[in-house]
Amino acid sequence: MKIVIFDGHTINPGDLSWEALEAIGDLTVYDATAPEEALSRLGDAEILMTSKCPITREFLKQCPKLKYIGSTATGYNNIDVEAAKELGIAVTNVPAYSTEAVAQHTISLMLELCNHVGLHDASVKSGEWEACKYFCYWKEPVLLLSGKSLGIIGYGQIGRKVGQIASALGMKVNVYSQDREAAVKSDFVTLHCPLTKENTGFINDEFIREMKPGAVLINTARGGLIDEAALARALKSGRLKAAAVDVLAQEPPAADNPLVPLPNCIITPHLAWAPKEMRQVVCQTIADNLQSYLDGGTLNRVDL
Repeated sequence: MKIVIFDGHTINPGDLSWEALEAIGDLTVYDATAPEEALSRLGDAEILMTSKCPITREFLKQCPKLKYIGSTATGYNNIDVEAAKELGIAVTNVPAYSTEAVAQHTISLMLELCNHVGLHDASVKSGEWEACKYFCYWKEPVLLLSGKSLGIIGYGQIGRKVGQIASALGMKVNVYSQDREAAVKSDFVTLHCPLTKENTGFINDEFIREMKPGAVLINTARGGLIDEAALARALKSGRLKAAAVDVLAQEPPAADNPLVPLPNCIITPHLAWAPKEMRQVVCQTIADNLQSYLDGGTLNRVDL
């Protein structure tokens, strides 16, 4: 049995092992695969693992030997699941593996916006503290999270974990699905919902106008949830104080992405999920999913 991984580098850049999959079949791993490379790289393999490369209906029609697609992530919007189902191709994903990691990163972005740790570390190392006549200083106001409100949009496992941590920090948690107005009007608003056709770009000019003036937006979910031009306008005008995102609509970003140059927008390169412990779970789960399929099981099937 031939197994092909289209985009293995982000999961395992060399610090983990593919042994669980290698025990099942003949494994070929590509670091990353562009759409135009996909067909030739898949070849006559029966099993495909991927997370980013678009798996379209047109592509699937050209793969008569393909029997199984394993998403190496929780999200699988890059795969045309309906087409796969029609063609008798099983599709699986890796659910809820990164809850603790993404929640941790969400809170770290909030803390960075409040304490400006990187800014002040750079200031000290540039000699500013050494030259200061006072025992302390701050280049940006330091904010206290305790007593602030946090609106959570998407209250699944990650959203709930973020809410638990925020509550422990003394924040008031407002859940969008339970009290939309309170969530939108919060001091901080954080996104933890999946990306669908219906909610693409729903953080737009209209939504931002409903937010509390001077609020902060956090996104560690999917970049496509945000109309980036609208967010850039709000940040430039001061309508929103700041934003911090781990995801963008296009990844890597285009040279003209409107958020990248903004000093009040922190951007990290889609790494919230990436602690080694989480990636190890992915490596094991994609093998477990495949073995279940081969044994006649339905572990983490999303096409049923």
